[in-house]
Amino acid sequence: MLVYIHIPFCDSKCSYCAFNSYVDKFHLKENYMYALKKQLQYELQRFQAEKETIETVFIGGGTPSTVAPQLYEEIFDLLNPYLVKNAEITSEANPNSATKEWLEGMYTLGVNRISFGTQTFDKEKLKILNRAHTPQMSSDAVHNASAVGFKNISLDLIYATLGDTKELLSHDIQTAMSLPINHISAYALMIEEGTAFENRPQMSSEQLSLTKWIFKEIQKHGFSQYEISNFGSYQSLHNLGYWQYKDYIGAGAGAVGKLGLTRFYPLTDIEAYISDPLSIRQEILTREDKRLEQIFLGLRSVVGVDQDILNAQERQKAEILLNENKIMLKNNILYNTDYLLADEIALFLTS
Repeated sequence: MLVYIHIPFCDSKCSYCAFNSYVDKFHLKENYMYALKKQLQYELQRFQAEKETIETVFIGGGTPSTVAPQLYEEIFDLLNPYLVKNAEITSEANPNSATKEWLEGMYTLGVNRISFGTQTFDKEKLKILNRAHTPQMSSDAVHNASAVGFKNISLDLIYATLGDTKELLSHDIQTAMSLPINHISAYALMIEEGTAFENRPQMSSEQLSLTKWIFKEIQKHGFSQYEISNFGSYQSLHNLGYWQYKDYIGAGAGAVGKLGLTRFYPLTDIEAYISDPLSIRQEILTREDKRLEQIFLGLRSVVGVDQDILNAQERQKAEILLNENKIMLKNNILYNTDYLLADEIALFLTS
């Protein structure tokens, strides 16, 4: 079982961000963390969690580094008995708010993996994206995390932004690889509804040839691609857990959880969530929903697709793809050899 904890507070709202996050609700932090604990207590019972059954915890956002480690203490006290030995515990962080003191506090609580929202090491691109940090802050944050004792450190990089060049992106990759990290998440800029970029679709400019070049450049440094956007000499167990379709508790305003064929959606509004953290909408999935999701997720990652879940027509189509070397078969698992074609292959199989 996995646990995802959503922290919806942010120093600034990035131009591309469609996540449930707020820049004007900091006064609610303590009440929010209390509500979060209340929901987690409820979810642990709902999921019938037993001691040493939680494999990974991921604290995302928003910006988890806007909340002081002291406010996380009761959350960790609650979860600790349920954690497996050496559980992977990740926290996202922004370079401007992840001070050395914050990193030390989180490390002491048990966080053993940090993911920094770097996005780029280019000053002008950071301004375009409305990021609140500088390139130097990113480098300093990674070095501080390493000095504190973190062995697993990840960076997010954004590409397909208007104005991106091979020179700029190469500098981003080279700078990232000069730091003590073992993981990179590389995301193409997506223009989403409700963001500052919504009325500026020209800000996104993805070119397939450039995307392929980026992926090859990252892999040259020994970071293998294990999902369409994720590369590393270390593979995040939490990420893999999602793609393996494991159950996960989703705690916090705007989080999502899954148990069997049921999805859970807590309230998204912070004030409403604080007032009633146990008001959680449910969505019942069908077995066909699950099967199709497993196909799409498996083809996007190293998890692959168990051939046994395919129907007769899909198996015939899989044979066509195998003959054309679009996918490979090993130990009854079908693996995609080009993640950029993942959705196309999934649609070909299932339509």
